[in-house]
Formats: sequence, structure tokens, C-alpha cells
Amino acid sequence: MSKSEPYLIGKVAQTLSEPPPYAEEGAKGSILVAAAASYGSQTPEDYTQPTGFDPDAARLFEGIVESAYLVATADGDFDAEERAAFERIVITACGGRVAERQISALLADLAEQLSEDGTDKRILMVARGITREEHGREVLRVAALLSHVSGGVSDVERSVLDRLAEALSLGEGATTRALSEAKAALSK
Repeated sequence: MSKSEPYLIGKVAQTLSEPPPYAEEGAKGSILVAAAASYGSQTPEDYTQPTGFDPDAARLFEGIVESAYLVATADGDFDAEERAAFERIVITACGGRVAERQISALLADLAEQLSEDGTDKRILMVARGITREEHGREVLRVAALLSHVSGGVSDVERSVLDRLAEALSLGEGATTRALSEAKAALSK
């Protein structure tokens, strides 16, 4: 991920909030947005009170964000400006369902996990938490969309996307489809 223009950041955020092209007819938002609603309802004070928190949805949200983070950091360059753009995109796409402090904390955790485990192990950890094909497609879609923020998908970013698609068992051509769908959505 590198410096990007505000228009593109807004376009990516909007596209992330919308149902993907392969969603069932009548879908009102993306899986990312649905999972964010549960993740955002998590309160650090008391996990036992009824808050609408669903741990499976929260894990899905974390997996979606982590996949995009792995792609964004693939080139080894994820400076403060890029991190701020990444946070802004996720917060905006989720329509305020997740607080800035929650995304900042999540990114700090992801940076630590990536540093400890490396990319390949983190890809496997993301894949382990994704149990449905449509969730896997959303993981790849979000990562593909965010990879376009830097003005194109580098070889190293493409490699991470390919490894994600393989770990998610999405089949041959999944990365190409996700990147094509992302490009088409952003050119509207």
C-alpha cells in the first residue's frame, strides 16, 4: 500500500460497504458490514451483558481485516500515512459500527502477530477462522479492493492474495476474479 488519493479511498470504502456482485438478490450490505456490527458492539467493560456481540461474527470481521492488512503490508512498507488511510477505509466502510479505537487496537494486534508468526502462518490462521465459501470470497474481495488503493497490485501483493485464495480453498482463478471485480467496481 502506498500514498493514495482521497477520492480512491472513498470509492474503496463505499464499495466495501456494498454487497458484492455475487451476493444474493436483496442483500443490503456486505459481509464486512454485517460482521462489523457485532464486532463494534463488543464492550471491554463487560462481555457478559447482552450487547449483540457474536464471537463468530467478530472472528470473521478480524479475519477480513487481517487479510487486507497482510496484503497492505506485503511490500514491507506500511507507514503512518498508509495505516491512517487503511483505518479510514475500514471505519468508513463499516458506517461507524466500529470505533476508531477498536480498529487501531486491532491493527496493533495484527502487527504484533505478523511480526511473531510471519505472513504464511497468519494466512493459515485467517483461513482457519473462515468456514463458509461466501465468507472466504468476502475475505478475498476486501483484500483485493484494498490492494488497489496503492495504485495497482504489486507482484508481492498478488502473491499474498494467491496464497489467501489457496488457503481458503476458493479454487483456480479466484484471485483473478476478485481483482477483476475490484477493478470493475472502482472504475464505475
